[in-house]
Amino acid sequence: MAAHSYNLARFDLVSIRLAVACAQTGSLTAAARGAHLALAAASRRIRELEDALGEPLFERHARGLTPTAAGQVFMKHGLALLQTMELLGGELADLRQGLSRHIRLCASTAAINQFLPPLLAQYAVLRPQVRVDVEEQVSGAVASTLREGRADVGIFVEGPDTTGLEVQAFRADELVLVLPQGHRLCGKTPVAFVDTLDEEWISLTAGAAMLQKQQEAALAANRPLRLRMQVRSFDAVCHMVASGLGLAILPRAACQPMLRGMKLATRPLADGWARRRLLMATVAAPSDPAVQALCSFLAQPSQKTKRASPKR
Repeated sequence: MAAHSYNLARFDLVSIRLAVACAQTGSLTAAARGAHLALAAASRRIRELEDALGEPLFERHARGLTPTAAGQVFMKHGLALLQTMELLGGELADLRQGLSRHIRLCASTAAINQFLPPLLAQYAVLRPQVRVDVEEQVSGAVASTLREGRADVGIFVEGPDTTGLEVQAFRADELVLVLPQGHRLCGKTPVAFVDTLDEEWISLTAGAAMLQKQQEAALAANRPLRLRMQVRSFDAVCHMVASGLGLAILPRAACQPMLRGMKLATRPLADGWARRRLLMATVAAPSDPAVQALCSFLAQPSQKTKRASPKR
């Protein structure tokens, strides 16, 4: 297949931002207003982009604009480019103010809720010239983000494929059953997960390590997992459980601060998979001294990771 050559010099940021806004709003008028351009000038810029690409980005109709297939691709990559340029501008501004390095850290919800905030606060004091930018993802996505080069360091629950990654132990946690106070399954002795499968469940979104373990355990028992709701945070999971919408499995340390206020209870799980390891990884043995220093600091189990009590 012959390679296509585009005149990338014509893809100025104003025109890219304008095209993305057109795709988002479906209106050239609104996009032009947001870009502080006259309507004629905005229309000309879109036409020039289409000429450079050799394909129309939008279908024009009386109600406005609809992205073509090419327009949808352009919007996806254009939005990523704009975000990258904003990050570039921010890092250059930080350099002028004395910050020497940005490190991109992608971490699972379990790592962020249980361990990272106090560690990163300590590191900011020790290395004020380094800024750690944090992105939250489910564990499976953390590994993918590392491989795609969109993060320097990743922390996630053991389970995702680590091929091509340099991995070391980070911390460990324990999963527990979370349920409303007074529920029939409340108790202090460990309960087997299979004995809870008559209940409906609240979980994090697809790709979460906890959900994968539940699904695997239900499949092994030849029982369905009655998944009722999926949300994006431990806090949201606890609110759903407190409302009587289902049970959940969460790390003990992450849900502990929310138990009393939401009238929730926990019960240990008898299953071996309830005790987990969290891993820290880079794409390769990091040669960047700043990344090496951060990994060395985070890997030390002696670092204090006590979770601060939430302010009421």
